[in-house]
Amino acid sequence: MKAGVARWGALIAFSLLAVVAGCSRNAPGEKFKSTDLSGVDWGKDFHLVDQNGDARDLADFRGKVVLLFFGYTHCPDVCPTTLAKLAAVRKSLGAEATRVRVLFVTVDPARDTPQRLAEYLFNFDPTFLGLWGDEAAIARTARAFRVYYKTPHGAHDDRGLEAVEHSAGVYAFDPEGRLRLYIDKDRSPSDIVHDVKLLLKGTQ
Repeated sequence: MKAGVARWGALIAFSLLAVVAGCSRNAPGEKFKSTDLSGVDWGKDFHLVDQNGDARDLADFRGKVVLLFFGYTHCPDVCPTTLAKLAAVRKSLGAEATRVRVLFVTVDPARDTPQRLAEYLFNFDPTFLGLWGDEAAIARTARAFRVYYKTPHGAHDDRGLEAVEHSAGVYAFDPEGRLRLYIDKDRSPSDIVHDVKLLLKGTQ
């Protein structure tokens, strides 16, 4: 586990937590801040393996709000930023956080072994679950959720690592397992808390 990644993730999470800590309870009639996907005919399920080697699908998380994010552990920017944001959101939810699961689907299965996923995600929140599959399984899952990803030949980040282009939003499912929201990467932590609370209440 890289100490630098752990410290950096903790610093981001701490600063974001300060933003969301003062969120008030949602008033009746409030609407989602994120893009409402209710009723779409895609994004129904996935069939992957978690970092512990257990087969997983969406039904495993029935009764919880699921926040699903596609990325990779060598990502230098949007992935660690988003994961730190989601960690801060869970902390701000207090006891309600037990009803929220964050799932991280790798788009770089060759490098992101289950062991690496476990070590990487632990830096942000030990409850985060990494999902892995072979290239065919990841491609199927990405298509099912209309996620774009591509590894350009010869493209590397500023650390000399091969870069993966990928979509950067988060999908939110309600406790009944229905895809409900697309959360843009620039959506604020307080907005995410607002939307998660509405999903937990089942008022939308």
